[in-house]
Amino acid sequence: MKTHLVSGGCGFVGKNMVKRLFKTTKDRIIFIDDLSIGTHPSTWLDEPLTRKIKDIEVFGKEERLLFLKDDFRNTLHNFGQDPHWFKTKYDLDIEKFQDVYHFAAIVGGRAKIDGDPIMVALDLSIDAEFFYWISRHKPARVLYPSSSAAYPVDKQTEDNQVQLKETDIDFNNMGQPDMTYGWSKLTGEFLAKITAKHYDVNITCIRPFSGYGEDQDYSYPVPAIAKRAVYKEDPFEVWGTGLQGRDFVHIDDVIDCIHVAMDKIHDGTAINIGMGKLTNFQEIIGVFCEFAGYNPPIKQLLDKPVGVHSRYCNMDWVKENLGWEAKISIREGMKRVYDAVAAKELKN
Repeated sequence: MKTHLVSGGCGFVGKNMVKRLFKTTKDRIIFIDDLSIGTHPSTWLDEPLTRKIKDIEVFGKEERLLFLKDDFRNTLHNFGQDPHWFKTKYDLDIEKFQDVYHFAAIVGGRAKIDGDPIMVALDLSIDAEFFYWISRHKPARVLYPSSSAAYPVDKQTEDNQVQLKETDIDFNNMGQPDMTYGWSKLTGEFLAKITAKHYDVNITCIRPFSGYGEDQDYSYPVPAIAKRAVYKEDPFEVWGTGLQGRDFVHIDDVIDCIHVAMDKIHDGTAINIGMGKLTNFQEIIGVFCEFAGYNPPIKQLLDKPVGVHSRYCNMDWVKENLGWEAKISIREGMKRVYDAVAAKELKN
């Protein structure tokens, strides 16, 4: 049986990857998360807890879902001391991991990125240890999620709204990324290229834009706005003017694109994942309020952090070279979120 490893496996993207792998393969999935942001798998897995192997929780009758609550850096330290640590401690016969998905990171909304930038910079230590480990372990394939925050902020202003292309990041002619989060992801991309080239590891990098979905936490803007629409907030508050725009892409499309990219990209090349469309927050509020059946005035909170004015991507390279484009429209995706939030809130 093949075994995949998912770090940060209980966060928004991580848990969706775990569920997708479980649904589409017959492989074993080991996922690790310290639950500082993510939620315990018992809250989102359909499979029951069947047993424990020491501190690993095993879910499902097939016992293909194995969860370890831990800081991923501890796992990397254990691998550093004993390359066969899972065999030594848990008697799990894993010679090599097939696919490794590295979602472990310090993440958060605009308030976290602007308000605690040095905490966010801990991503540098997580990624450095991760790339060192895979250079030794050499799994079959590796996914490194970078971010749209890695793009130069001078291309994302009100006066310079550029549809961001992969080539807008040039390590020979660097621009200024978005705070420590952008710098850490940019550094991760560089480490991915170095690891792929010098250690012969198959690595794919992605730059997802504003991912959203039905099971996203209320700390993210899309479900938070949906919740306030469900309760018919009036007036409807928005951070800043609400005219700042993002490229919203549904999590199902993100996962689809990841798997297409991993089949075709192995040298650490980074690709965009988005719709290629700019949608501002007032438009998102309008869609959710339409679903809720009312039309409130907008109250702008101009003292709140808003980040860059415009962030959206050009998807030409992905479409031409990978034959992929997003399938879920903004309206369809937002309706899924609204219905999920409404069902959850009415149940409570």
